[in-house]
Amino acid sequence: MAHAFPNRHASPAAPGYRARVRRRVSQGPVSRVAKQGGLAGPPARRFFSAGPKNRTRPTPYNPCVSVGEHKAQAPVSVACYVLTVSDTRTEETDTSGRAICELLERAGHAVSGHAIVRDESSQVARVVREHLGDPKTQAIITTGGTGISSRDDTFEAVTGLLEKRLDGFGELFRMLSFQEIGAAAMMSRATAGTAKGKAIFVLPGSENAVRLAMTRLILPELGHVIQQLRK
Repeated sequence: MAHAFPNRHASPAAPGYRARVRRRVSQGPVSRVAKQGGLAGPPARRFFSAGPKNRTRPTPYNPCVSVGEHKAQAPVSVACYVLTVSDTRTEETDTSGRAICELLERAGHAVSGHAIVRDESSQVARVVREHLGDPKTQAIITTGGTGISSRDDTFEAVTGLLEKRLDGFGELFRMLSFQEIGAAAMMSRATAGTAKGKAIFVLPGSENAVRLAMTRLILPELGHVIQQLRK
């Protein structure tokens, strides 16, 4: 009958067995080359030979602050100035500007003003710059002039005033638009950014596009954006 421990030194009853086991655990495995005498020097140590109490873990960046906590500190109401950019719209036909105002007020925000200007880069820039200096306004939302025709100048007028761009806004808007209108979404140059401590959102002129941007992107994050600009 075969012995359970063919090597008498491997038997737990053998003299020095426990000491040899403790020594092997503390020193770690010995390589085959070292066993054959091919390398000099002590065997490699295991990572845990020094004991678990000496291990350290990297501290995560900003571990105590979450998006939820940021939003909890965000203002409930934000004062927004609404600017419609169009060569043809009037107060009666400005459905997009009116939709923005209605959605803002329904969500508990305030409308600090609303105007219509022609699609001229200088006029758009002048009005936006004027309300960047208005202490009653915290955000500016424009509608119209974001396409690629020769009269679409809102993008150029506003981006020239931005200090920081929120590229993710335009990317997300075009992604959502693609789901509704397909590849034509690529022709929208909707964008957003910040200047003078205020948020600026540049939306297309279509009422459907305005409602999409407001309900899916702007209203869910408007207070959060303003909270971050106060820091």
